[in-house]
Amino acid sequence: MMNCYVIMVAGGKGLRMGGEVPKQFLPIEGRPVLMRSIDVFVQAMPDIRIVLVLPDEQHAYWQQLCREYHFDTPVQIASGGDTRFHSVSNGLALVPNGETDALVGVHDGVRPFVSTETITACYHRAAVDGAVVPVIPVVETVRRLLPGGGSRTEDRAQFRLVQTPQVFRASLLKAAYRQPYVPTFTDDASVVEAFGHPVALERGNPENIKLTQPADLKLAHGLLTR
Repeated sequence: MMNCYVIMVAGGKGLRMGGEVPKQFLPIEGRPVLMRSIDVFVQAMPDIRIVLVLPDEQHAYWQQLCREYHFDTPVQIASGGDTRFHSVSNGLALVPNGETDALVGVHDGVRPFVSTETITACYHRAAVDGAVVPVIPVVETVRRLLPGGGSRTEDRAQFRLVQTPQVFRASLLKAAYRQPYVPTFTDDASVVEAFGHPVALERGNPENIKLTQPADLKLAHGLLTR
């Protein structure tokens, strides 16, 4: 396979966790969340090139954690932006323009339980289709809010929950990110679709949760000690 990159986006301030330490640095069973997220990509694809996007004020703390945990995986660091769109754009700048055939994944740094199978499936699918996102079925009942204030039940079989890594050909993702930012760009797939390219769906794994609430940490501990 061609060269592969992952842009690990970790711009969270940790406010919803209720503590001062940003959620990507919180330890789970003795290892920071962000390191666990990086570990699984290296396990799945040992030659993958990692770009870590962090707010400038967190760079020194990350280096401190690397020394403390003897973390020596090679990582390039980019500065976080005001939005996810701008953070990913900054990370993309570290992917050489000449590598048009490379594959670039974008992953939430607070999703440490993505499976190696999900990672490799998404990269292989992106090599064929150019753009892919991992998804899982919706198991809860879904209701749509109506303009008049009411709501109605929707057929949940017509919906999927989107995860990361979202993987793309480098040339496509770079071109899509040259578009002006609009608030509807909530993930990388929305940017690529606005550029006019379809996005394929690949099966994700249910454990691939995004750690955002304190209760998620309890679930994370359970997943690791299961």
